[in-house]
Amino acid sequence: MTALVALLLGAAATSATAQGTLAARSPAESRRTALVDAAARVSPSVVSISVQSHQQTSAQSPFDLFFIPQTTERAVTTYGTGFVIRPGGYIVTNQHVVANAESITVTLPDGTDLPARLVGADPLSDIAVVKVDRRDLPTPTMGRTTDLMIGEWAIALGNPFNFLLGNAEPTVTAGVISATGRNILPQGDETGLYLDMIQTDAAINHGNSGGPLANALGQVIGVNSSIFTSGGGSIGLGFAIPIERALRVADELIRTGVVRRPWVGLNVAGAESMRDWKTQGGVSVTRVAPGGPAALAGIVAGDVLATANGRRLRNFLDWESVNLDVRVGDTIVVTLHKGGAEVTRRLIAADLPTVTATRVTVLKGLELVTVTPSIRAEKGIKSEQGALIVRIAAAVAQATGMQQGDVIVAIDRTPVERAEQVGTLLKAMHPRDSMRFYLERGGRVVYTDLAFQ
Repeated sequence: MTALVALLLGAAATSATAQGTLAARSPAESRRTALVDAAARVSPSVVSISVQSHQQTSAQSPFDLFFIPQTTERAVTTYGTGFVIRPGGYIVTNQHVVANAESITVTLPDGTDLPARLVGADPLSDIAVVKVDRRDLPTPTMGRTTDLMIGEWAIALGNPFNFLLGNAEPTVTAGVISATGRNILPQGDETGLYLDMIQTDAAINHGNSGGPLANALGQVIGVNSSIFTSGGGSIGLGFAIPIERALRVADELIRTGVVRRPWVGLNVAGAESMRDWKTQGGVSVTRVAPGGPAALAGIVAGDVLATANGRRLRNFLDWESVNLDVRVGDTIVVTLHKGGAEVTRRLIAADLPTVTATRVTVLKGLELVTVTPSIRAEKGIKSEQGALIVRIAAAVAQATGMQQGDVIVAIDRTPVERAEQVGTLLKAMHPRDSMRFYLERGGRVVYTDLAFQ
C-alpha cells in the first residue's frame, strides 16, 4: 500500500511540474514551434532565380497570319527558386528553371541581386547548378531520405509569387510527408525522370521549383519540383527530388559540367505491361545488348527482374529509378526468375556505348560514331549499320536538315557501314555536286539533299 501511495504521489508531482512548466512558458515561447525553428534554419540559404530568354511564338489563328509572321521571338523572364549547397556560391535548382537561359540573376533574401552563370544542367534528373561570386553565403544542413516517416512534418520554401509581394524573402508552406518512392510518368514536354520522389501536401507552386523541402529539424531532404498539376496551382500533391540524388548530380556538374550516365545493356517491358507484375513477379527483360553488362552477367531476354539493389520491381519506372541513382562502376545486385528458378546476378554499370565509341568529325561540326550492336541497343536503332550523329552544330543542322540522333544509313546509292566512310564520301565530292543522305529518324527512313558550291 505504501508503494502505491508513493507512486500516486509521484505521478501527481510530475503532473504538477508539467503544468508549472507550461504556465511558466510565455505566449511568445509557446508560439516558437519546431517548424518555426526549421524555417529559420533553412531560409537564409534560399534564393530567388530570374532567367531571361527568348521564346518563339506562333500565330494563334489563320486570321493572324495576314498580319504577323508565322513565328516570332519575344523576350521573356521566368522565375524559380534555388538554395546554396556550397559556401563558394554554388546554388542548386531545377533544370527546367534555367532551361534556355541567356542570362541568370540570383536574388538573396535581403534583396541583393547577383549575376550568375550556369555551371551545368541535367534534364534527366531535372537538376541544375548555378554559381555567383560570393563566398559568405550560408548553407543549410542536409538530411537524408532513407528514414522518412509517412505523416512527419515537412516544410517547403520558395518564391511562388516572385517579386509580386515586394520582397525576396522565401515563402514557407507546411504539410506532412504523404508518401515516398513515387514514380511519375513525364507529361507534355517534360524531359526529366521523376522517380522515387517524395510526396508532400505542403503547397508547391511553379515559383517554388528548385527550392528546398525540409524536415522539422531544419534539414533539407529534397528539391521541390512543381509537376503533376495541369492548372499550375497546388492541389495537395507536391513532389520533391530526394536530396541524395540532387547532391550527387550537383557534385558531378560542379566537377565536370556533365553527368556521366551508366549503362547496363538491357531493356525492360514498358508502360503497356505495368499490370503484369502481379502475375509474373517482376519486370520482363525484352532485349539484352551483346557484350553488355547484362549479357556478361548471364541475363537473357525473357528473364523477369524481381528486385534490384533490394528494391522490389513492379514496373519499368522502378527499374529506371534504380538506374537513375547508379554511378558508372557501381554494382547492381538483381534477383530474377529464370527458367522457373530464382537466381541472383551482379551487373557492373558501364559507360554508355556512345560515350566510349570513337568519334569522327565531318563538315566542321558533325560528330559521328559507327553503329554497333551495343549502340543499337542503347538508342533503339532499327538499322543494322550506319553512322549515328551524336553532336551537330546549329549551323550545320540548319544547312543540312540533319538532327542529333539521326543515323546516316546511305549516301546516294552507297550504304554507310562506318562513321569514317561519311568523311571519305564527302571528300570525293566535286564542287557543285549534290548528294542525297538517307537517314533513320524515329524508326523511319527519310532523306535530305546536300548541294556544295
